[in-house]
Amino acid sequence: MRAIKLTQLLFGATLVLASCSKDEVNVVESSIDENITVKNSTERANLKPIGSGVMMQAFYWDVPAGGTWWNTVKGKVQDWSDAGIDAIWLPPASKAQNGSLSMGYDPFDYYDFGEFDQMGSVETRFGSTTELKQLITSAHNNNLSVIADIVLNHNSGGQKELNTFTGVEYYTKFEPLSGKFARTFDDFHANSNHQSDPAVFGGFPDLCHHQPNVQDWLWKRSNSVAKYYKNEIGFDGWRFDFVKGFEPWVVKEWKNTVGGFTVGELWDGNTDTLNWWADQAQASAFDFACYYKMRDAFEGGDMTQLNGDMLWKRSGSKAVTFVANHDTDIIINNKMLAYAYILTHEGYPTIFYRDYEEWLNKERMNNLIWIHNNLASGNTSILYTDNNEYIAKRNGHNGPGLVVYINNADHWDERWVQTNWNNTRIKDFTGHSTWEPVTQGNGWVKIQVPPKSYSVWSVK
Repeated sequence: MRAIKLTQLLFGATLVLASCSKDEVNVVESSIDENITVKNSTERANLKPIGSGVMMQAFYWDVPAGGTWWNTVKGKVQDWSDAGIDAIWLPPASKAQNGSLSMGYDPFDYYDFGEFDQMGSVETRFGSTTELKQLITSAHNNNLSVIADIVLNHNSGGQKELNTFTGVEYYTKFEPLSGKFARTFDDFHANSNHQSDPAVFGGFPDLCHHQPNVQDWLWKRSNSVAKYYKNEIGFDGWRFDFVKGFEPWVVKEWKNTVGGFTVGELWDGNTDTLNWWADQAQASAFDFACYYKMRDAFEGGDMTQLNGDMLWKRSGSKAVTFVANHDTDIIINNKMLAYAYILTHEGYPTIFYRDYEEWLNKERMNNLIWIHNNLASGNTSILYTDNNEYIAKRNGHNGPGLVVYINNADHWDERWVQTNWNNTRIKDFTGHSTWEPVTQGNGWVKIQVPPKSYSVWSVK
């Protein structure tokens, strides 16, 4: 989640809102509503399985306003698909309290994707409903799934009304022009059901997911938000924002109703907490434990931190790994090394738009995506770590696997390691080393790595 500058006044002042293994992807059996009719079934027929490649976070904070972003992304989906991306994650797409300037994390009308004149604009920051649907169709035609960013903890932009349970006036009267999911104070905390849930955010009205009206509109009824997003707009999966703000059963109920790949943003570096939430929600979680261990390793100069506990080590099927996103970007100096880490290890890796399109070497990024999609299979064994070096192997699953050597030192390094390959010629698939050694009869071989770089070895 990230601070949002609100140009409209709320509460009489300007408020700040914060947004908020390829071998295994979290596919959990669910009791999907059999009455759902998926209108986009034809164009979805050939989508790449999520987890067969890499997810692209197809936005960053404060992408250009003016309604052009959906078309910008549409122009890139073919290249991304060709590079090995299997899904794109879009920002919250519906009309928010800050209208054409909002990044979407202050939702007002869940059914207005840029067609109603409310909150100071017709289009969203990103474009119109038609442009969004065209983007999704283009993604599907290029075999990419599209992940919706779902904000369910809080709402913004309501009118003031009296809460009869608290005796206080608050901004909880929502009358969206779409005519769907009108809300009053009883749909928020405090209400007739209970006082609060796990967390409020930014002083905004906090949705109560125990209320029947909220459940009906979010996922139960035939034109619920979940079913409308899937059937009418064309989304294939879900990224849930700020899941600390409500119980994990909410995500579970949503997924059990409409299906689709599901990941939650539980901003917590404790692996036990992440693992608990993923089990309760029957969903994947962003691996913040991995993120902070990589920070300590690559920014802190201690590669032994990569020996620590992470969600992907508990279960690759639950972990969505990342190096940066729209909220946080603290691995700066050795970011390619971090990408070499997540793209050779278990979990479902996510690439940040600006890293791929603007900041890093795209050729090297594409090479790592290829390595992930073609070589990075099987479980992981850590072979060696010290302050500067990290070596691990993927043991292979219907393929040879790989050995990755990451070097955070200012000089070349080399080391003997034991592989799963006997009497076999291997090569560095990154091209950083020209060595092509032959492993010994017991699998041992010497490999090398350049300074502040990485090499990835597999059968030639």
